[in-house]
Amino acid sequence: MNATRLRKLLVWAVAIGLIVPASLVVAPPRARALPQSEPIGKISIFATGLNNPRGLHFGPDGQLYVAEGGLGGKQSTVGRCQQVPSPIGPYTGGFSARISRIDRHGKRVTLIDHLPSSQTSPASGGEISGVSDLSFIGHTLYGLLAGAGCSHGVPQVPNAIFRFEPERHRVVYIANLSHFLQTHPVKHPEPEDFEPDGTWYSMVAVDGSLYALEPNHGELDRITPRWQHDRHAGSEIQRVADISASQGHIVPTAVAFRRGLFYVANLGTFPVHVGTEKLLVITPRGHVRVLMSGLTAVVGLAFDWRGRLYVLETTTANNAGPVPGTGVIVRVSERGRQVLVASGLSFPTAMTFGPDGDLYVSNKGYGYAPGQGEILRIHLPEH
Repeated sequence: MNATRLRKLLVWAVAIGLIVPASLVVAPPRARALPQSEPIGKISIFATGLNNPRGLHFGPDGQLYVAEGGLGGKQSTVGRCQQVPSPIGPYTGGFSARISRIDRHGKRVTLIDHLPSSQTSPASGGEISGVSDLSFIGHTLYGLLAGAGCSHGVPQVPNAIFRFEPERHRVVYIANLSHFLQTHPVKHPEPEDFEPDGTWYSMVAVDGSLYALEPNHGELDRITPRWQHDRHAGSEIQRVADISASQGHIVPTAVAFRRGLFYVANLGTFPVHVGTEKLLVITPRGHVRVLMSGLTAVVGLAFDWRGRLYVLETTTANNAGPVPGTGVIVRVSERGRQVLVASGLSFPTAMTFGPDGDLYVSNKGYGYAPGQGEILRIHLPEH
């Protein structure tokens, strides 16, 4: 889901009218809000001038690194390979995505540019995909591509994970995710809403491996980098969980890791129906269970230092698609209780905690003009 992967899936679901399957046999706790007039967090603008900002993480140097979808492109591959079904496809692509680095004063510099970026058909709004997320293993930065591959108008580069080598200022592609999807199909793909190269959205680093979440096919995969200093670096890719097998086409978008378990939440299909999405727990061996229901259009998860879970919902309006100004962050407990942390967000796409204990959010992450993307800082109370 990155076309703005995100908005792309939004449009898909609206056009196709897909149905989210029923929950499991034992009903999980349902999220419920506390009576609360004001959010507990205080919002300020931390940085501006971004192009479709997505995943963001603080590096070992204390600076904030942001994946950006870019501006798309005009290159077409119609007639050369399998295309994404209309009205989302056919895509056109180019090399306008980038990764930005932002210092503690909010000053942005371009760290890497000319990365793959693509856009949906004009009929679906020309929504953008590019670099969707990033993670660090030690001091090494890894990026996750969602806007590449032949079906996205970028035949030169597949959707992949790449490593950034600052001493040579280059990227090295270490895992061909397009090829893995095409050779390892999930149990329940959605044929009318099918991305041959995938629309990878979130990634976390755990114990020297990267775990990437793909919403369109519905899977969580482990990528273990090898030959770290080889120009032709490679990796091992293994599927952790085929989420589609038990949950159907729920569009899983957000992943976080804590105490040996992966927490995964979903965007769902559109139109938006408030409270219809869920929080899953996935073991390293791939067992999937529903921990909580009652969430809405989730695109981000994050744990604070006390182990409390925060959920980013890109829209909370019953509507055909997302509505600006209706994005929220809530803190949830395993019993389903919600605390409103922030509201009034416009098409947010990802969040992370900073070393200062505040939340940082990619806002205006899709559906906005170039340069209008921003990073919000949400200051949280001490309790």
